Amino acid sequence: MANLNLVQAINLALIQEMEKNDSIVLLGEDIGVNGGVFRVTENLQKRFGGARVFDTPLAESGIIGLSIGMAMGGLHPVPEIQFEGFLGPAYDQIVSHAARMRTRTRGAYTVPMTIRVPVGGGIHAPELHSDSPEAIYAHTPGLKVVMPSSPYDAKGLLVSCLREEDPVIFFEPKRIYRAIREEVPEDEYTLPLGKARVVCEGTDLTIVSWGASVVQCMQAIEQSDRSIELIDLRTIYPFDVDAVAASVAKTGRCVVVHEAPLTCGFGAEIAARIMERCFLQLEAPVQRVAGFDATMPYYKLELDYLPDAKRVSRAIHDCLAY
Repeated sequence: MANLNLVQAINLALIQEMEKNDSIVLLGEDIGVNGGVFRVTENLQKRFGGARVFDTPLAESGIIGLSIGMAMGGLHPVPEIQFEGFLGPAYDQIVSHAARMRTRTRGAYTVPMTIRVPVGGGIHAPELHSDSPEAIYAHTPGLKVVMPSSPYDAKGLLVSCLREEDPVIFFEPKRIYRAIREEVPEDEYTLPLGKARVVCEGTDLTIVSWGASVVQCMQAIEQSDRSIELIDLRTIYPFDVDAVAASVAKTGRCVVVHEAPLTCGFGAEIAARIMERCFLQLEAPVQRVAGFDATMPYYKLELDYLPDAKRVSRAIHDCLAY
């Protein structure tokens, strides 16, 4: 076991899978010589050579378009989009082509591609560097959307993504890149996509969250004297509705927490599914704690925008008091 942070766990997963699978190729802006803006791919070009880890121009549409062709040609490209806000120029390639290729060709071609994307706020970056667009891509059939909340999960989930036959967007919460360390097996292991994790068990209320927000939820739970169950989705799409429904049926109450804006955030989908599956067990309306329906502010107000333990605690109180 090694004591790793999120960056190191992802780097280790890439090394181990690239050593096993010669078809894995990494590409993106500054990922080769510099090892990426967050140093996630540090030393990989030295280790595997410039043919398998290479820098690209600042052209996200071109990065993803090239990756689609590589994937259809038998490789497994791992393009990095430097910040989640830069997914915009690549949207057409991802949604109109990568996600649809299996259906469009009636299974003749697939696009085994893992798109790595740093995501979320909390690092004092400007706009287009701090958003949480997971709901946009979860709305797209043909894509899987994954967001780990810990180094252990990051390694196991990424390995599973690198073995997928269809495109996956692997969102990496930059707020916790180096904020958390935990024991991570150096040996190979995988975590199944679409399977949530029960972070802690409880009987009074369920919290559902993912990514960096899981950390704030844990802080709120530690400050509470009630028995609270925390579900980390791990995979946004497909998400583990059975795990969520089982927990809410047990507790009768639910708070959903995410960084993205409230309106049409993925928390709305979760709330709707809970209503459909657990209506007769609910003791209170589902509460949502989310970012505001506004552009992410600059750093002086950034932490006021992001859900924190105080806002989560308030939602827990309101849900229990209903």
